[in-house]
Amino acid sequence: MKSLRRMILAALGLTLVVVVLGAYVRLSDAGLGCPDWPGCYGHATPAQAVSQIRAAESVQPGGPVSLPKAWKEMIHRYLAASLGVLIIAIAIQSWRKRREPGSAPRIATALIGVVVFQGLLGKWTVTLLLKPAIVTGHLLGGLTTLALLAWLALRAFAIGRRPVPNGLLATARLGLLLLAVQIVLGGWTSTNYAALACQDLPLCHGEWLPDTDFGNAFHVVRELGMDADGELLSQQALTAIHWSHRAGALVVGSYLLLLAVLLVRHRALRALGAVLSLALVAQLGLGIANVLNSLPLPLAVAHNAGAALLLLVLVAINHALARDHASRPALGSTHANAYA
Repeated sequence: MKSLRRMILAALGLTLVVVVLGAYVRLSDAGLGCPDWPGCYGHATPAQAVSQIRAAESVQPGGPVSLPKAWKEMIHRYLAASLGVLIIAIAIQSWRKRREPGSAPRIATALIGVVVFQGLLGKWTVTLLLKPAIVTGHLLGGLTTLALLAWLALRAFAIGRRPVPNGLLATARLGLLLLAVQIVLGGWTSTNYAALACQDLPLCHGEWLPDTDFGNAFHVVRELGMDADGELLSQQALTAIHWSHRAGALVVGSYLLLLAVLLVRHRALRALGAVLSLALVAQLGLGIANVLNSLPLPLAVAHNAGAALLLLVLVAINHALARDHASRPALGSTHANAYA
């Protein structure tokens, strides 16, 4: 079981690196650094495709293809492929250890399916030229992988249970769902390049309710930067995307703050409540700083990393509460077990 735990921790750390590096690749406009898949102009490394890369760069200087961008993209692919191999090994080992406490072979097997689909999304991200729906789906696939690996790690290292109040599990589950929705909004904002559609705070274009176009903003099947009719996406549509993410941050942030307060009130959950509070404040602060400083790359990447860390905290909270809930005997079961 010790080797399985080590593999799960290694995969969890590698997934976090892949998610954050993926955000860096996207935010530095390197997503098409190698415009084919899985190689780079048919080669295993950009070093073997220097002539093709230079030719593309000469046609479009400052465009999506350059040698540095190609290396960013390919390093991300190498790490993602390594993660896929590691997850397959985890699934195999989980089935071998399926009778030991803490093993979850079904979740490990489900992870293989997630990673395979994630690989396809990575391919389509390139071959379909950064379609917002595909890029956002790719981000969500990475975070789903992170969440499932976190659950595996928590299960593998699970320790004693402590009683918690009834109803708190449902509250935490709703918090995780709301965070997932907010992450979708954040991914949609980033992939549509709408992060600076509103550059003032707390207003947007000097108004609480700016002029928006929600119809085109959230039309899923379309090209990057285009509306459903193939016209350039309007400023009103970009504003709608940004404003929705900002409003979501207010709603979800308020709810998670309430959850943190409820957790802190109980000694067994105080540490989780404190960590949730710190992660939430940091993430909100990074969001505000990105707007005020016109989206510098380090802050933008940190904001993506903050979302991943906040997701890990919510998964840990739900795992702790779910384990306690599962440990409670049903009414009358104590007496029944006494005679078993």
